[in-house]
Amino acid sequence: MTGALEDTIRPTLLETRGLVKAFGGVRAVDHVDFAVHNGEIVSIIGPNGSGKTTLFNLITGVYPSDEGTVWLGGREVTGLPAHRITQLGVARTFQTIRLFDNLTVLQNVLVGAHRAVQASVWEALVRPPGLRRREADAWAKAREILALFGSRLAPRADQPAFSLSYANRRRLEIARALAVKPTLLLLDEPTAGMNPSETAELVGQIQAIRTRGIAVVVIEHKLNVVNRISDRVVVLDHGAKIAEGLPEDIRNNEQVIEAYLGHPVATP
Repeated sequence: MTGALEDTIRPTLLETRGLVKAFGGVRAVDHVDFAVHNGEIVSIIGPNGSGKTTLFNLITGVYPSDEGTVWLGGREVTGLPAHRITQLGVARTFQTIRLFDNLTVLQNVLVGAHRAVQASVWEALVRPPGLRRREADAWAKAREILALFGSRLAPRADQPAFSLSYANRRRLEIARALAVKPTLLLLDEPTAGMNPSETAELVGQIQAIRTRGIAVVVIEHKLNVVNRISDRVVVLDHGAKIAEGLPEDIRNNEQVIEAYLGHPVATP
């Protein structure tokens, strides 16, 4: 775990300032200030409907914000389209798995690496050595990413994605996001639907991703996962940030407990 002192030393990778998004009369995100430092794992928790996924959608350009700004590496990126945010080093997964089912496992990862092998019309027709080298490099790196997930994905590289188990489909979506070569990875409920053994394995893989110099933000409902992987925890309720701190501080925060239980904490 990292402490507040270290966070003040490490550069800020992502920051939102006063971010607001409303749907009709409901503020799904209500003036949220949020930051991620290089190399951190930050968990975002909160009851269903608290604005967690909407916050991800604002950060990644899926939704435009009504108010506030988003900064990446000290550069304001508010209002940029989703593909530009991705080009700047932000990758994500979704609550609902989005794979190309009829492509192979390896081809799904290569979709994430498409920028590395973009070609002009002339290159596509002639296939010069430079393009062939870029393609070979992309295939090699895709296999390297699959290897991060051990025997779960690498031996299945040539199988169609639809043949994978639910847990392996979750892993493949993360692998495809890593092919973007992100500096910031946003994971929306990555362990949803996994049993305890699968969850524990994915926790280790998320921690391994951090060792590659990638900051990770996780929306997660399993508090045992949050406690294991998080440097910091941010808590949302009704669109607003109600708490932020170390996992042990959040566990004992009465406002957080009330948000989850729906009533104030009983006092002796």
